Order: sequence, then C-alpha cells, then structure tokens
Amino acid sequence: MENFKHTSVLLHETIDQLDINPNGIYVDCTLGGAGHAAYLLSLLSPKGHLYAFDQDMNAIKNAQDRLHDYIEKDQVTFIHANFAQLKEQLAERGVSYVDGIYYDLGVSSPQLDQAERGFSYKKEAPLDMRMNQEDKLTAYEIVNEWPYEKIVKIIDHYGEERFAKRITRAIEQARKNKPIETTLELAEIVKEAIPAATRRSGGHPAKRTFQAIRIAVNDELNVIETSLNQAFTLLKVGGRISVISFHSLEDRIVKQLFRDKSSRPDLPPNLPILPERTEADFALVNRKPILASQEELDENNRSRSAKLRVIQRNHITE
Repeated sequence: MENFKHTSVLLHETIDQLDINPNGIYVDCTLGGAGHAAYLLSLLSPKGHLYAFDQDMNAIKNAQDRLHDYIEKDQVTFIHANFAQLKEQLAERGVSYVDGIYYDLGVSSPQLDQAERGFSYKKEAPLDMRMNQEDKLTAYEIVNEWPYEKIVKIIDHYGEERFAKRITRAIEQARKNKPIETTLELAEIVKEAIPAATRRSGGHPAKRTFQAIRIAVNDELNVIETSLNQAFTLLKVGGRISVISFHSLEDRIVKQLFRDKSSRPDLPPNLPILPERTEADFALVNRKPILASQEELDENNRSRSAKLRVIQRNHITE
C-alpha cells in the first residue's frame, strides 16, 4: 500500500521503555503504519505475542502486508476496533493480563496524506475526518449542522483557538448561503476570519480549527481516558504503558492519569498504626517526558511536538 508510508515517532524509545520480555504479551493500541509493531515483534521470541488495534481498516491491511512473516508465525493478532474497547476485545480473545501496552496518539501521517479522508487543510477533499470509516459522525455534519454554541466550544477547547468566536460566526454566515462541503472551502473561511496580522506567523491559520473538529469527530480525548483506565487494570506486575502524545490536551490527560496512579493513597489522619504498604501500585518510569533527539527532529518534523510518558505497575492491590 503505497499510500501508507509512515515514519514512526520515538520508535526505539517507546518500545525499549517497555522493558521487553521476549516471551511476553503486548498491545499496540494505535497500529497506524506498523513501525512500532514491527520493531516490537523483532524483539519477541516465538512465544511472544502482539495484539494490534486500529479503527482504520486501511492501516490493518497495510500491516498485514508489512508484518506478513509474523502472521505466518502466529505472533500477531489484528483487532479492528477503537482502543476504548481494549479490555472487552482482549477478554474475547482470552487475555486478562499483559506485559506492556503502548499508544501513538493523534492522526497518523498516512491518514493526513490520503486527501480523500478530509483531515488536511492543504488538500481538497470532502469534509470527513473519520478515523473509522464506519462511524456516522463526520466533519461535514459538525460544520453544517451543529449550533453556534457547540462549534465555538470545540474550537475553543479542542483547538485552543483564541479566535474561536470569529471563526464560528464566519462558518455560520457561510453555511447560510450554501453547505460547506470541502476542506479547502473550510480552510479559506477560517483563514478569512482570523485577523491578517495574526495570519503572518504560527503556521497555517486553519490548523487549530481542523484539529478541534477532528478531535470532536473521533471523540479522541474521551477515548484516551477510557482506554488508559482499562490499560492500568490489564498490566501484570512489572508491566509498563508507553504513551506518545502530540498536543497539550492529550498530554495533559496522560500526565494527570499517570500522576494519580503513581501517587501514594490518601491515609486517614491520626492512624494509630500505619498500613504495611503505603506506596502506590504504579510508579513513573521517567519524571519528565522523553522528547525526540536532535537527529530525529532533523529527519522527521512530526516528532517536534511529541512527548513520551511511561508508567510501570509495581503491585496489584487486592
């Protein structure tokens, strides 16, 4: 699949930080271009296994070609589902505990590169933005049918766009005349709504708005939290979770969940005897996020905003 070329961000760091057990069971929650999966599988013995999730069937088809040798050895299982269904999908396959789980959040480069998917503000396409083509909600519906209050809220919150009200008013005005049907139409409306002085710096003026609509279409932030809370319960003692995030909203969720899980439990005041163990079940592997090396930054611009956080399970509290 020529259109699924993808350079994995923080490739070795994400997998190496899992402290791979060659005989272990691992979960890739965001298969994408299968770069992380291919590297992880290269570290496993014939007894090891990878369960790989993706809601984009194109990604799975590409991975089936790329990982053909591991399919022959029965070392990889593909799961066409959203990673919010992590625990349920693994349970259906008889898996209760795993040695490691990793996430590469956000939209993948191949999805951006496929103009017809409607993720890019630089390429003409219908307003779609669905990661899973079987989902009903599209960017077209949000842009043309959602009320002002809902659109301004997502552009402000998910896009962190200070001109959210101006942009939403411009969208409202445009759709009164005719439906907004394509990515370039929307990008032009957003661009014209932002003051000219602001447009001269900070990248493409439609970037934040497109990000916001994409997050809303795919309910990305809610599913991250839902999935991670399941992932914590699936880890064996010594097991780890690696998460790469690409913007502040994703990273904030991961950072907060990891902090909560690795904090000591609150103890009632004036306890006469301290419990035998008061440390948390989880521990942060790195206090600060791991960032891309200068070498990777030079080779792959997408790595510029990437942050990798890792957590380990040290105990299981009954």
